[in-house]
Amino acid sequence: MKLVVVSAGLSVPSSTRLLADRLAAATGRYTSVDVQVVELRDLAVEIAHNFTSGFPGRALSAALEAVTEADGLIVVTPVFSASYSGLFKSFFDVLDQDALTGKPVLIAATGGSARHSLVLEHALRPLFAYLRAVVVPTAVYAASEDWGAEGLAERIDRAAGELGRLMEGLGSGAGAVRRAEVADTAGAADKADASVVVDTDTAIAPRSLDGALASADRFTVIPFEQQLAALRP
Repeated sequence: MKLVVVSAGLSVPSSTRLLADRLAAATGRYTSVDVQVVELRDLAVEIAHNFTSGFPGRALSAALEAVTEADGLIVVTPVFSASYSGLFKSFFDVLDQDALTGKPVLIAATGGSARHSLVLEHALRPLFAYLRAVVVPTAVYAASEDWGAEGLAERIDRAAGELGRLMEGLGSGAGAVRRAEVADTAGAADKADASVVVDTDTAIAPRSLDGALASADRFTVIPFEQQLAALRP
């Protein structure tokens, strides 16, 4: 499977890239992956030109294609002004809005102080939830004092294990069918005032909706009006 690592570090060497490499190596211990690293610092000029011209350059186009075709992503950003960096956000702004639908993503960040660790929950997780990615439960933050200290290695291993198992699950059998159906129905879901994607492997639907659901191995988009009608007495 293809694992793409997106690193938004600016310096060389970079603690952001170091964390990205450690997460990728740990993921490889849980599932067989081919790793490709996308260094956003090398794409900064092309990203800026894409905003003004509407067309990606050759290197940016290759990076966008790699992310779109990946079976899983690791994304790591330094913390700037208590949030992800502008370069990090700009890259995902030029990515197609449906490119990450149903894709497993591990989020991580680096910073000079542990006080910025909540950037993972108030900035990165909402961003990738909006892009309809499947974000693993454990996020990894590394402050300056975390390198060489206890705890970081364990967090890296736990997050990598979650990503590896999720990639394995979504990349085989019924999981692959579900991912394809999520991508196919993304446009229809956006058009509805409020639609949901139900994973019928785990979700419990009202009995009156049973006939509307497909087999237990499929995703089904259920319009809000139909959900509301099922809940009425």
